[in-house]
Order: sequence, then C-alpha cells, then structure tokens
Amino acid sequence: MRGALGGPRLLLRRLREVMAEPVSAQARLDKIVVLIANNMVAEVCSFYVLRADGTLELYATEGLNRDAVHLTTMRAGEGLVGLIAQQAQPLNLPNAQSHPSFSYKPETGEEIYQSFLGVPVLRGGNTLGVLVVQNRAHRLYSEEEVEALQTTAMVLAEMLASGELQTLARPGADIALRRPVTLSGQPLADGVGLGYVVLHEPRVVVSNLIADDPVREGGRLDAAIAELRSSIDDMIERGDVAHGGEHREVLETYRMFAHDQGWLRRLREAITSGLTAEAAVERVQSDTRARMMRQTDPYLRERLHDLDDLANRLLHRLVGRDMVGSQSVLPDNAIIVARAMGPAALLDYDRSRLRGLVLEEGGPTSHVAIVARALGIPAVGNVENVTGLAESGDAIIVDGGTAHVHLRPQPDVEAAFREKARLRARRQEQYRKLRDRPARTRDGVPVSLNLNAGLLVDLPHLDETGAHGIGLFRTELQFMIAERMPSAGEQLELYRSVLAAVGDRPVTFRTLDIGGDKVLPYMRQVEEENPALGWRAIRIGLDRPGLLRAQVRALLKAAGGRDIRIMFPMVATVDEFVRAKAIVARERGHLARHGYEPPSALKLGVMVEVPSLLFQLDELCAEADFLSVGSNDLMQFLFAVDRENPQVANRFDALNPVCLRALRSIVAAADRAGIPVTLCGELGGRPIDAMALLAIGFRSLSMSPASIGPVKAMLLSLDLAALADYVLPLVSAHDGLPSIRPKLAAFADEHGIPV
Repeated sequence: MRGALGGPRLLLRRLREVMAEPVSAQARLDKIVVLIANNMVAEVCSFYVLRADGTLELYATEGLNRDAVHLTTMRAGEGLVGLIAQQAQPLNLPNAQSHPSFSYKPETGEEIYQSFLGVPVLRGGNTLGVLVVQNRAHRLYSEEEVEALQTTAMVLAEMLASGELQTLARPGADIALRRPVTLSGQPLADGVGLGYVVLHEPRVVVSNLIADDPVREGGRLDAAIAELRSSIDDMIERGDVAHGGEHREVLETYRMFAHDQGWLRRLREAITSGLTAEAAVERVQSDTRARMMRQTDPYLRERLHDLDDLANRLLHRLVGRDMVGSQSVLPDNAIIVARAMGPAALLDYDRSRLRGLVLEEGGPTSHVAIVARALGIPAVGNVENVTGLAESGDAIIVDGGTAHVHLRPQPDVEAAFREKARLRARRQEQYRKLRDRPARTRDGVPVSLNLNAGLLVDLPHLDETGAHGIGLFRTELQFMIAERMPSAGEQLELYRSVLAAVGDRPVTFRTLDIGGDKVLPYMRQVEEENPALGWRAIRIGLDRPGLLRAQVRALLKAAGGRDIRIMFPMVATVDEFVRAKAIVARERGHLARHGYEPPSALKLGVMVEVPSLLFQLDELCAEADFLSVGSNDLMQFLFAVDRENPQVANRFDALNPVCLRALRSIVAAADRAGIPVTLCGELGGRPIDAMALLAIGFRSLSMSPASIGPVKAMLLSLDLAALADYVLPLVSAHDGLPSIRPKLAAFADEHGIPV
C-alpha cells in the first residue's frame, strides 16, 4: 500500500488493541482516526456518522479542526461526504475541490487539502456513516488503499452496531442505526402484535473481524465454499428440494453464484487485507447489498435475495451452525421476521409465544399467509429490506390491518398501539359473547356462517366462534406443508381427524387446488406463461386421475357412516364436473366391493370461480348437489385483474354492480334448482361486503375465524328486507356506478349497523 506504515493487517491489529482499551467512546474514536491517518500517511482522517434525521455529523477527526467535531453536519447528498452516503460507493479524487459536489465547511479548515478518499461505513448494505482520508498533495489513492479503508470502515460499523457510540449522540440527534423506522407492506392477516424480533434465518454475528493468520483464514474459506457447493449439488441431484422450501431453479441459481469467480476473488482480497473468513463474507456481501439495493431493475433486486441467502449459507458453514434458529428457545412475544417462509416452517414455531409475522416477500394469497390467518396471528408481507434493518431482539409492532410495521418504536407509538391492542381485545370479547346467539337478522332471516379451514389447527375455532360448520376445507394445505407427497394413509388420517373434530356439523372438502400459485416443491413445475389460467386444480385431477382417485378414496373411507360434501375447484364446463362425478362413482363402487362402509350421505358440488360457468348455471345446477362461490378467483377472472399485481389489484371493487349482478345470477340459478349455495371467498368475511351479499340473496357465507364475530355483529343489527329494497335497485341500475360501497357505508351509518 503506497506510503503505508505496515499495511492494512498491522492497522487492523492496532485497531484491535485500541478496541480493547478501557477508555471512553470519544477517546477510542479519536485514537482510531489517528491510527488510520498514520497508517495511510494521510494528513486528515475524519469519521462521519449518519443520524436518525438523515444528516451526517462529524464524530471524530485527525487533521481538521477538532472544535468542528459534533458541530459540522451535512445532509445525505450534500457535499462529497453526503454523496458517498447517498450512493454507498467509495469516492477517490486527486482534486476534491474541483468536484461539482464539493461543499466547503469553513469551521473544519479543510480548504488546504486536495486529494480525497471516502468510503461508506456499511452494515447489511445500509449506510451508517462515512470514513474519509485527505492529503494536501494532488494524488489518486491506490486500489490497495481503498481496500484498506473499506476494511477499516467495517470495524467502525461494528462499533456503531454495538451501541457504544450512542452515548455521544446529542438530544434529538440519535444515530441512524438504532432509529425508529416505520415500514409499509401488504396486509396478510389482520390484528395487532407487539413484541420482539426473531429472525427466521438469524444472521451470524461476526464478533472476530481481524485475522491473526490470513493463510489459515483463506483455507477455512476455501473449505467452506467446497462444502457449500457440495451441499447444493447434493440437493439438486437428490431432487430433495422440499426440506428447505427451495425450488430447483433457486438451487441452480445458488450453484451459479457459488462458482462465480468475481465473488470469490473479492472474498479472498478481503481476507488478504486482514479480515477473518467470516468478516470477509460479511464485508463483501454488505458492499454488494449496498449497490444492488439502489438498483431499480426487479431482476437485479431478485438476485440480491439469492446472494443474501448464499452468503448466509456460507457464514453458517464457517461457524458450523444451522440455517434456521432454534424454535425451542423462542422468547415470549416473538414476532418472526423473514425474507420468505414456507407454511411448514411457520407451523414449527410455538404458537403460544408467537405474536406476529413480517415478510419481505409473500402476498395475501401466499401459502404462509393462509397459515398465518389460520393461526390467528397478525402478518404483513412485501416489507422491503426489513431483514436488513431489523436486529434480533428489537422491539417491533405489526399492524396487520394497515400493513404497517413499526421497528424500534418510540414510547408514545408503543403506548398508542398497546391501547389499540387492548381495544381490539375488548372488541373480540364482545364478539365472543355473540358466539351462542343464532346468526339471524333483526327481521328473522337465518344466515349460515361457516369457517374456511385447511389444517387441524383451524378446527378449535369452530367452538370458539360458534360457526355453523366448515364451508371450505382446503385439502391442498396438507400437500403444501409436506416435504413429500402425502400417502393415501396420511390423507385418510387427516380427513378422519377433521370429521371427528366437527362432530355433527357440516364440512365441505375441496379437492386438490394445486397449480398456478400453489406449486408443490416435490412436484415438477410446469412452466406456463399465465399459471392462473393454466394447468391447475380439477384440470390436473382429470389429466392425472390417479391423484384425484387416491384423494376421493381417502375422503370416502374417512366418511364411512356419516355425511360428507366434496367440491371440485376450477371447473370451467359442466362436462368437467360430470367426469369428476364419474371418478367418485368409480371409487364408491370400488369401496363397496371391498366391504367398506359407505358415507350415509354424499353431496357433490362445484366451486363457481370460472366466468364460463355463469352461462351454464342451469345445466350445472341440474348436475350438482350444491354450489360454492370462489369470489377471489371469480373477481380476478371477471375483471382480468391479477390480484397479486399491486398496479391493478385495487383497480376494480368487488362491490361494482357488474360483479354483484354476476353473483346474483348464481344465487338465482341455485334457488331455481333448489340447491344450496355458499360464498367462500374473502368477500364474505368483510361486514360491509357481506351486507351486499345478503341483500342479493346469499344465506350462507364461509370466512376466516376472525371474521365470524364482526359479520355476526353486523347481521344481528340488520333489517334485511330494508337493505334489499335499498341495494337491489343499485345493482340493477345501468348508471355506470363503479361501486356501491360508499352508499352501503352511508346506509350502515344511518341505521346503526356496525361495519
């Protein structure tokens, strides 16, 4: 390194000695900048810390005016220091004052210095500060000097992370690292949770940054990389990709990155500069993360996640630790924070200690969101960079209703949410008091309120809510949380357990609704341009009848001697339903021949979610024993809107008269045929939407457990005849009204109906 006295490894060893000295935080910082200046033969070394208000404050300097410490500040983007903080990239200039971003601070006395080298102080890709060296002579610093300063900046990042420098912050000028942050995402499950962060894949805390033997550290790195490559190869070759929840293409991406020579070269250069193997991985990944977080290309952002995962796997190899934290030591009031997560992983956690879930990825219809709602825990998804900002043990608040996450909240914010949680608990208690009251409107119309379920953990909610039965049991959830295809025996055991738990209450089993966004990791994925309209649900069952026959046989065996209802999803034509009925008849005959007790009553139905059925309703009702309406997909297909696409998901309202006319036609057809119809989508679980459904003729709704209380409270206050007289003309009118929601809200307010 040009002009250096001993090079970066000597500097790191001396820094380690200073870090161990029993001195104040300011004294330690002052010694550090002197050490750096001396080692790099620089006339100036300055350290700036990013504050919570977004400004950079001079915390220590050697060479500039010491009186400017804690007085000189600049905004992110202001001056050369602000530019480095904003871009998270080093800046190396032989003539700093000629740069267009140069900003003169007279109190520092830096006008005599020409050359300038500044590097961001990074942790997890987030900028915590800026470290600068300067000289009077015009010179360009060497690559080795840039590398040395970046390595040194990592030591300062860990000093910031330790909290030692918090004592130097003036009132109102808190350090950014521990600042309160409010993040927004997408609502996955309603509710409010207060607790402490538990990282699902906890980061390895690298406490030993400075290496005593770089050659040994290089050997440790090479061995860990070889193990990592081998483990990825084994998983791909075995096809055993379900255990970690990864799909084959993800593992292929990991394998590509694990062999990337540029990545490996940067790791080895970091070790050569004096870092341990663990610190080298963290340093390189933090630099990479800082660059890629500032990219707008979604493909590059996705690759950032892959690199994060790979670096995390490599760190765990180096320290010999499992990737996922131990659920046995889950603290009270735990809120799980993860980049992505499978439903089985969430079920592994102790439910009694779980208070919430926050994900960087995962929308409302994701598998893990369905499980979160089943567990009754508030959850928010698509929260950008939350795993980079959160530290294990941080206080955190999850508001599933507003999709806000408050990380390290201020005391007044925490107090407000505690009160909100208390109010919510009181409201839930009021709903519980309604449990045993018949679900009947004020003018005497009975309404059947049922649960949507899919796991055994859902079943206790039947008694808790007083629900009439299970209007939709999603059988695919058993397949989604399993590491392999559930056997016929395992399916039979689940269905028997469900029927035993519900007693004499009705339950409707939906056959496998897989494909589309519900990809089973142990099944080969079919690449499709538009999976939602592709090979899924009954289409797979009819094309692969062995799968459907095995499930139907298990259902019929489980129901021996009692009533059962089986419903088929994604039916587009009456012929498809007729073919599905033929499979059931064949299995029924098979069981009879082998002496199995048949169900006492068997009803077969259809999930109406494909718009083509709207034009075959009378023919369909002639074949079906009942109808279920899947409003989520029906609305998606009716308006040609991908409900997972935030740009268009809210473009149309389900209370648009066009939508309500379609739903009313289903009710009318079922009434003509004298068969029951139940709406099973999220629409039925929102009180104001449920009002519209009741007004157009629905008398059976199925919803999440948390929705039963609010919907029952609404209908107990409702004069249905008056509502129908008000709503039906609005639905029939051809005035181009985009939604009747505002008018319904006004009606509810006028008549004192809680919505």
